[in-house]
Amino acid sequence: MSVLMVIAGLALLVVGGDFLVRASVGLSFKLKISKLVIGMTVVSFATSAPELLVSLQAALEGVSDIALGNVIGSNIANIGLVLGITAMISPLAVDKEFYKLNWPMMMLLSFVLYYFLKNDGVLTWIEGLIMMIALVVFLVVLIRSSRKSTKANLEEVDDNLAVVSNFKIAIWLLIGAAGLYFGSLWLVDGAEELALSIGISDYAISVTVIAIGTSVPELAASVISALKKEKAISLGNLIGSNIFNIASVLGLTAMIKPIVVNPNTPEILSTNIFWMIGFAAILIPFIIIPKRLEIGRVKGMLLFGSYLVFIFIALR
Repeated sequence: MSVLMVIAGLALLVVGGDFLVRASVGLSFKLKISKLVIGMTVVSFATSAPELLVSLQAALEGVSDIALGNVIGSNIANIGLVLGITAMISPLAVDKEFYKLNWPMMMLLSFVLYYFLKNDGVLTWIEGLIMMIALVVFLVVLIRSSRKSTKANLEEVDDNLAVVSNFKIAIWLLIGAAGLYFGSLWLVDGAEELALSIGISDYAISVTVIAIGTSVPELAASVISALKKEKAISLGNLIGSNIFNIASVLGLTAMIKPIVVNPNTPEILSTNIFWMIGFAAILIPFIIIPKRLEIGRVKGMLLFGSYLVFIFIALR
């Protein structure tokens, strides 16, 4: 039963998240928000909604392990699983903008998260607010720099949503909200039961099963694009997702309910957060050596292989 709840919860999160993205973009067009801002803020926030609801639900139920594991695991999966598999299918070109702004911000937030958690074992509402303010500043800088660039990536914003009726937007919002609410509820409850039944921690389930589940949409879209020989994925978008996961998902959750590190799962601070930082840090040597500004098949294999090692260790 717990496995069914986890699967049903993940399915509802995917459906709910998709409807929320559509509704948010449609509403943004109605409010005359520019396509650039929609792509960089509205879409990013909406696609982080499943992780946010799962983390919030877990924190409210007193299972902070799942809230932290969900974000740490998702960030590792975005690079090791999604980027690794996509690069194995089709080599990925990297824009120079990547290491000027996106990568430094991801590294900064990763270290800040580690410091906040290591300091007193709690992510407080003030620390959550600091991360949210940092995200807003980052987005302002990102939008300004993108307006000057001719390469601003707007492909993820569907122009057809500009002519959607208010009624449709309202229905999509209701479906999205219901899917995210019940999906997060079932997923958290199912994960707790599953962890109990197979004798491993809630955290181990969240950092592996739940994290992979919430990364499935990105993985599917990236693999399909790579197989079609289209532009596989934007590395900037993946890194942006990691930034939003830390700053908005954990930041907002901590502002509503402080996230406490469970002393029974020391691997959060002793091992797994360093996996997250390591996967982020390795990207710079990967895009410099040996072929500049490209992540090819061999590098993809190394990323994916490292991810399998991480999963093996996490589930031991």
